[in-house]
Amino acid sequence: MTITRKNISLATALQCPRCGRLYETGILQSYATCCQQPLITIYSGDLPDPSFLNGREHTIWRYREMLPVMDPWYIVSLGEGGTPLHRLSAVSRKLGVRVLLKDESMNPTGSFKARGISVAVSKALELGVNHCIMPSAGNAGGALSAYCAKAGIKATVIMPRHTPATLQEECRLHGAELILTDGLIDRCGQIARQLVKETGAFDMSTLKEPYRLEGKKTMGYEIAEQLHWQLPDVIIYPTGGGTGLIGMWKAFREMQQLGWIGSKLPRMIIIQSQNCAPMVQYIENGNLPEDFQAYPSKAYGLAVPQPFAKDMMREVIQQSDGKALTITEEEMEEGIREMATTEGILLSPEGSATYMGLKKLIEKDWVQEDEEVLLFNTGSWYKYR
Repeated sequence: MTITRKNISLATALQCPRCGRLYETGILQSYATCCQQPLITIYSGDLPDPSFLNGREHTIWRYREMLPVMDPWYIVSLGEGGTPLHRLSAVSRKLGVRVLLKDESMNPTGSFKARGISVAVSKALELGVNHCIMPSAGNAGGALSAYCAKAGIKATVIMPRHTPATLQEECRLHGAELILTDGLIDRCGQIARQLVKETGAFDMSTLKEPYRLEGKKTMGYEIAEQLHWQLPDVIIYPTGGGTGLIGMWKAFREMQQLGWIGSKLPRMIIIQSQNCAPMVQYIENGNLPEDFQAYPSKAYGLAVPQPFAKDMMREVIQQSDGKALTITEEEMEEGIREMATTEGILLSPEGSATYMGLKKLIEKDWVQEDEEVLLFNTGSWYKYR
């Protein structure tokens, strides 16, 4: 007997964001080779008023029509998404603006990486992939290891040798092959590309495949739903590879087309470590100098010297009238202590960077009194010990 399952996704094609060339979703794709850009999933069809979401599970898959997995049998989920949105009353009184915090540390494997990896591994399973390779600064590798374990797919993770032992052991416990190397994630990426050529495994590098972006965009859908289909005035986001930033902006545009939100969108702020701030230089100067130097950061997710999607990130900042700025390593430590003693919340270094970035923006009068500002805590403080 043949069991026929109805497609749950409205995805119709993949598209190059620069020239518009279309790529098929039914075969394995990496990136837009025509213009050397990440591929974007496009959707066709209408959805009703979002009240139809009532009663669905509070995971990323409540938005399944706007995710790329066609057959629900292939969904690989550990309960990702549905993370809390805190109103930081003490910080709000202290700073004179309304401050919210989206706490992604509550995801499976302790970070926002679970969202993107859940969708990417699900789609890889649907398309017949049996081995995934990924360079990772830490959290993404742990997430890939966990979701591949659940899916029955082999995982290989390449990490910088200085990554905390907790993050390394997480990969090993889930059965992944872990390779350590000197340097930052760009060096890990070089090794990953070589291993992909040698083994025929699928490259899960940031935005070198289309579907991690789709999982990360669910943060945008959740923010809108949690705020009753309104959006904050400003979103401050810790940015390395840029998948979350680009994904949220994509979600906002999709929700506008669906009629779920209005025309006003947030100003998007990129926060980077002073030790590694390629996007700040790229946005300010229009290029990255040939002698660009990057150094390790305690915010491991921000140490991305050569982000593949730098053009798309710059477009988000330009379209949203946003900004990019840096935070020092010492300021991150200060922010962790301030938030812990003021709100009782332990932030990751990346999360602390968004808080300290807000303070700088207020000092420069770029965030006005009584505006609503959303910060992100992208991972669990405990994983950085």
